[in-house]
Amino acid sequence: RILTVLKEAVVSTQSTGDKFTFKCHRSATSDHNKPQEIYAVNGIKFHPTYGTLATVGSDGKFAFWDKDARTKLKGSEQLDNTITCCDFNHNGSYFAYASSYDWSKGHMYHNPQQKNYLFVRQVKDELKPRKK
Repeated sequence: RILTVLKEAVVSTQSTGDKFTFKCHRSATSDHNKPQEIYAVNGIKFHPTYGTLATVGSDGKFAFWDKDARTKLKGSEQLDNTITCCDFNHNGSYFAYASSYDWSKGHMYHNPQQKNYLFVRQVKDELKPRKK
């Protein structure tokens, strides 16, 4: 399986003959005259049981995705800082992610007083793929 993350927050994966692309970690805007903010995708992990995936980004959010249905299963609230990495435990019952400055905005926005955090949350049915 080949996994590619492009700067425009488009995630693409290739498997023997199965290709898909979707957009993630973008600001929602209803004003079509206002440009949409696109944030870096800092981490992608596949759930070890369901094959769904999690992404984390510079927007300070994580999202769970059903790659087969090509839909978002769950989005998180925005943190005060970016989310830099994530992972599941061996059976996918826990999801861990770290929040710290990722330097995507350069040194001018770095605040040395802002603390780094590690979050661990129990995940259950929220990562199950949607029924077809």
